[in-house]
Amino acid sequence: MINFDSYRRQWTGNIRGDILSGLVVALALIPEAIAFSIIAGVDPKVGLYASFSIAVITAITGGRPGMISAATAATAVLMVTLVRDHGLQYLLAATVLAGLLQIGAGLLKLGHVMRFVSKSVMTGFVNALAILIFLAQLPELDPRTVNWLTYGMVAGGLAIIYLFPLLTKAIPSPLVTIVVLTALTFALEWDVRTVGDMGALPDTLPVFLIPQIPLTLETLTIILPYSIAVAVVGLLESLMTQNIVDDLTDTSSHRNQECIGQGIANTATGFIGGMAGCAMIGQSIINVKSGGRGRFSSFAAGTFLLIMVVGLGDLVRQIPMAALVAIMIMVSIGTFSWSSIGNLRTHPRSSSIVMLATVCTVVYTHNLAIGVLVGVLLSGIFFAGKIAQLFRVTSTITPDGRERTYFVEGQLFYASVEEFMNAFDFSEALDRVVIDVSQAHIWDISSVQALDIAILKFRRDGAEVQIVGLNEASETIVDRLGVHDKSGAIDKLLAH
Repeated sequence: MINFDSYRRQWTGNIRGDILSGLVVALALIPEAIAFSIIAGVDPKVGLYASFSIAVITAITGGRPGMISAATAATAVLMVTLVRDHGLQYLLAATVLAGLLQIGAGLLKLGHVMRFVSKSVMTGFVNALAILIFLAQLPELDPRTVNWLTYGMVAGGLAIIYLFPLLTKAIPSPLVTIVVLTALTFALEWDVRTVGDMGALPDTLPVFLIPQIPLTLETLTIILPYSIAVAVVGLLESLMTQNIVDDLTDTSSHRNQECIGQGIANTATGFIGGMAGCAMIGQSIINVKSGGRGRFSSFAAGTFLLIMVVGLGDLVRQIPMAALVAIMIMVSIGTFSWSSIGNLRTHPRSSSIVMLATVCTVVYTHNLAIGVLVGVLLSGIFFAGKIAQLFRVTSTITPDGRERTYFVEGQLFYASVEEFMNAFDFSEALDRVVIDVSQAHIWDISSVQALDIAILKFRRDGAEVQIVGLNEASETIVDRLGVHDKSGAIDKLLAH
C-alpha cells in the first residue's frame, strides 16, 4: 500500500493544474454521462450522479493519481437487458454487487493478471478505443441533423486546441475552446445543438437510498451474471487505462489498490442512485494533456460536474456540442498510436495480427473486453507456437548399440509433446535408455503424460529406462502426476 507522505503529495503536488484540468474533464463528462444513461435505458441523472460519485471516490481510494473514472459505455451496454427486464432498482443492486466483487478481486491481488496482456494487445486496445471515440462523435456531425455552423465550430475548436498552446500553456486549450465557442453561440444566437439538447439535467443533490428489491436467492441469480460481467469489464478497462496513464506520465501505480478503489466507488454509487462505471481512457488522456497529474484532478472533475449540473445547469445547457466534439476528436487523434501503422512492416507478423485482431474485434463488437480477450488468446497461441519451435531432442548411442541417450532441450509442454514423442525410436532393440532432461523444463500434464508413455513403451519392449537431470520444479510435477513407476502402469497404457 502507498505510504502517507506519497499519498499526501498526490493531493497537493499539482493543485493549480489539477483544478484546471478537472474543470475541462467535468465539462466533457456531462454529455458522455447523459449519453451512457440513454444507452443503459435510464434517466440522465443516473449517469451524472454516477460520474460524480465514481470520480470523487476513486480519487480518494484508487491506485492511479490523475486517472478519471466515471460512468462508461463499456459498463452501460452490459446493463441494457437488466434495466429493460427488471428496472432501475435491479441495476442499482447489480452495481453494488459488482463493486463488492471488484473489492474482492483487489484483496485477492488479481490486478497482477495485467502482466499477461502483451504490448500488441495494449496497442490494439488503444487504437480501437481511439476509433470508437471518433465514431461516437459522428451523430453530432450528421448533416441530416446539424447545420453547416456545426462544422465550422468544430474546425474552429480544433484550431484553438492545437494553436492556443503556441501562445501559452498556462490555461488548457480545451477549456479555452469551450469558453470561446459557448460565448460565440450565446452572443450570436447561433442555432446549434447544445448540452441541453442531450437531456434534462438533475436539479438536486443525490441522496442515500437502498435499492428496493426483494432479498431472495432469485434476485441474486438475476443480478449476479450482470454484476460479474460489469466487475470484469470495469476492472479490465480500468487496469488497461491505468497502464496507459502510467506510460503517459512516466510513473507507476498500484493495480490491486485500483481494483479496491473501483469497487468501493461502484458499491457507494449504487446507494446514491448511480450506475456502475470504470476508468475512462479518453477523459484520462484529456486530464493528463490538460495538466492533471494528482488525485485532486479527479476529485475536482467530480465536484465541478455536480456543481455545474445542479447549480449552474442553465449555463451548462448552453455549451455547444461542437465544442465537446472538437475535444473528443482531439482525444481520438492523440490516443491512436500512429506509429503502429508503420510498425506493421517491421514488427513480427504475429504481433501485427494480434494488434489488428484486437482492433477489429473491439470496433465490430463495441466491447473492449471481448477484443482484449481475443488479443490475449491469440498472443498465447502465438507465444506457445514460438516456444515449441525452440524445442529439440537429440540422441547418442554406445558403440555396442545397446544403450541410447536422448538429450531433451527446451520447454516440454502441450505444444511440443508431438515433437518429443516423434524423436523416439520405439522399434529399436535396446537394453538401456537414458532420457536426459537437464536442459529442459516439464510444464504440464500433457508433457508428464508424454514422458510416461515414452518410458512405458521402452519398458514394454524390455529396455531399462532412466530419467536424469530433472530440475526441482519438473521433478515435483512428475512425482505428483506421473504413473510410470506405479503398479499396473503398463496395463493401463495398453488398455488405453
